[in-house]
Amino acid sequence: MMGFDRSDVELLAGGAQEFGVFYERHVDAVAAFVGVRTRRPDLVFDFVAETFARALEHRGQYDAERGPAVGWLFGIARHLLIDAARRGRVAADSRVRLGMTRITLDDDQLARVEERAQLDLRVALTDMPADQREAVIRRVVLEQEYPELAEGLRCSQQVARKRVSRGLAFLRRGLEGQL
Repeated sequence: MMGFDRSDVELLAGGAQEFGVFYERHVDAVAAFVGVRTRRPDLVFDFVAETFARALEHRGQYDAERGPAVGWLFGIARHLLIDAARRGRVAADSRVRLGMTRITLDDDQLARVEERAQLDLRVALTDMPADQREAVIRRVVLEQEYPELAEGLRCSQQVARKRVSRGLAFLRRGLEGQL
């Protein structure tokens, strides 16, 4: 597919085709992130769909200075999961605003979603170098800003950013290798 050599920033600034490349680049990681938290393929599908709908809707708000795009997507998914636990349902606000119709999945499609959701983040994290793992967990899971992250890691903000970036790239490669 055309565009895989382009950065996430370039893809988010582009049109529908570029966003499609962005989606393909990160969908497995987002499905694995959500799949660890809910084992129901239908819910994984809804969370992933809303995560990417929100990313599409708010793509102008992505700031590469704050970290890699996959971390931004994990943050969106995390907030959706928290909101769903509080409300008792998966939000569809962005999908509705964007005019996306509800998709009904057949058994084969649900099986594919389940396969993506069962990618083991723990295995990928275990294989990751310790300094990168700690940086990714602090930034993505604990949502630490880079000044706090750098202080906790006892390094410069630039080094902290690089560890997060390399860790997320390592994680994406590891998840792709599980397919």
